[in-house]
Amino acid sequence: MIDRLLHTPDGVRDTLNDECQKKQSLERELHKVLVSFGYRDLETPTFEFFDVFGREVGTTPTQELYKFFDREGNTLVLRPDFTPSIARAASKYFREEDKAVRLCYQGNTFINSSNYQGHLKETTQMGAELLGDESPEADAELIAMSVELLKKAGLQEFQVSVGHVGFFKSLMKEAGFSEEDEQKLRSLITMKNFFGVEEFLESFSLKEELKKALITLPEMFGSSEILERAEQLTDNQEALEAVHRLKEIYELLKIYGVEKYISFDFGMLNKYQYYTGVIFRGYTYGTGDAVVKGGRYDHLLARFGKPSPSIGFAVMVDQLLSALGRQKISVPVEQGPTLLLYEKKDRTSAMLEANHLRQQGCSVVLMEQKDTMEAYEAYGKRNGFYAVRKFHESDSLAM
Repeated sequence: MIDRLLHTPDGVRDTLNDECQKKQSLERELHKVLVSFGYRDLETPTFEFFDVFGREVGTTPTQELYKFFDREGNTLVLRPDFTPSIARAASKYFREEDKAVRLCYQGNTFINSSNYQGHLKETTQMGAELLGDESPEADAELIAMSVELLKKAGLQEFQVSVGHVGFFKSLMKEAGFSEEDEQKLRSLITMKNFFGVEEFLESFSLKEELKKALITLPEMFGSSEILERAEQLTDNQEALEAVHRLKEIYELLKIYGVEKYISFDFGMLNKYQYYTGVIFRGYTYGTGDAVVKGGRYDHLLARFGKPSPSIGFAVMVDQLLSALGRQKISVPVEQGPTLLLYEKKDRTSAMLEANHLRQQGCSVVLMEQKDTMEAYEAYGKRNGFYAVRKFHESDSLAM
């Protein structure tokens, strides 16, 4: 029984010592970037009412939610995603605000899925949400900020892939597919299953131009030249508007000076159904999933009573930290504490000295010496101490 209690459940883990320090240091550095763009912190509860994340919102599937009940019988959910929580809170506290609101956050999310192939069920995220701004300038700001965050983390080789759900949705509308057929096609395109898409479309009577556009979607990714190709792919007006939006965003990103990190992908289709426009993901080496995920969600806040066009993103902190480690990129951490050893007779003077050092900003662990210096040096190494030294009466403030 004791052995079982010592282990964590599947999908969660402890973080300690150097790894914990690196994670906290990374979060502090990323937060500086968010603040530099004028975003202000918001904390939302770890659990909320089920309806905040229900199917109508278009977030995590119900079977993947951690659900429980309060004393009144209400169904509660551990948050699987920050965006609906931010939307709910913003709709409450900024209901009368008619100008843009910039919010940022950090915390853990919880997804009860058995299909994550080694991914944790509890993960740490940091992110930003720009509410009340429907402009391409807002889209560019969030994408540029995600680039700055990855640069701040220390990455040099990464790419932010940008798409637009409006392109795919407009083609679906033109094809007249059912929700079930759309989901099947969405899955095939997301997996870049070229032959699967072609085979699936064979059973439908579609215009040749539309069928060609859908078959081509999985390979519609690359540099900015792909935007020109997308314009030649269809005469669907809504689809063309999506392409024009991406073109304008790209011009703005060039002003930010981040265009070398940007690519485009018309086959990138997010599982969250609340996205309405531009979507983007940041990728780097050393991790199998995106380290940044974001997009525009213009209708989500209306569900909570405040219609407001919005866009946001989340940094997957655990994935990012893993990628940094595999790329041998060091994360600067604060210097560990000094272990100050003393003999019983010097206890008072040693305590005064330790307090004096702490007031000067030093980190000090005070401990009576009952073993050899070698034993304490090994102890200090195991626990990340910066130094181990013996207190001498000559160190005392009283001397």
